[in-house]
Amino acid sequence: MSILMKKLQQKINYQFKDVSLLKLALTHRSTGKNNNERLEFLGDSILGLVISRELYKRFDHVDEGKLSRLRSHLVRGQTLAQLALDLELSNILILGSGELKSGGYRRESIQADAVEAVFGAVFLDSDFETINRVILDLYQTLLNEINPNDSLKDPKTQLQEYLQKRSNTLPSYELVKTVGKDHNAVFTVNCILKDQAMQIDQSAKSIKKAEQSCAQILLDKLIAL
Repeated sequence: MSILMKKLQQKINYQFKDVSLLKLALTHRSTGKNNNERLEFLGDSILGLVISRELYKRFDHVDEGKLSRLRSHLVRGQTLAQLALDLELSNILILGSGELKSGGYRRESIQADAVEAVFGAVFLDSDFETINRVILDLYQTLLNEINPNDSLKDPKTQLQEYLQKRSNTLPSYELVKTVGKDHNAVFTVNCILKDQAMQIDQSAKSIKKAEQSCAQILLDKLIAL
């Protein structure tokens, strides 16, 4: 077992009985068929359940709509990418040669997917209460800081409102590529801001996630101008 894998287990406060599960969780699909996509699928569902249950318990007078927005904010790609940064996952990801050359270890979507895959691996290696503890420990600060009264609007909505306030043309989203089938599909979306002559492509496991990623990046660029 590598030193980096040992450090990761210390950071998440969980020692794997089957370390091969952790290695698989860190293995990107660019390496071949034996990759972390199935673990990511599992981890995504577990994360949603753990966060949903915790929000339900914490905010007993908050309606379903606000709870959904809180959950979306906590499980979105940007939040997972920040967790990956804290865990230093970029140093330990196992990527194919193409992704290595293109700097895939820095890509937020790859890091976010790996976090979910690690959650799936912990669950398979233990039980629900263990992964519940691991996730809540990692999310402790975020959960303590979140306010149900915040609007927590998603990036697409924020970008639209930003442009509307300035009487700019609204963004145009187009699905430009789909790779794979069913739950293994990866969608690439192009977003164009006509008035600013800006556009960007982003890929994700769903069209919605790809659109949100495009919107977030373009919004950040606009705010930085």
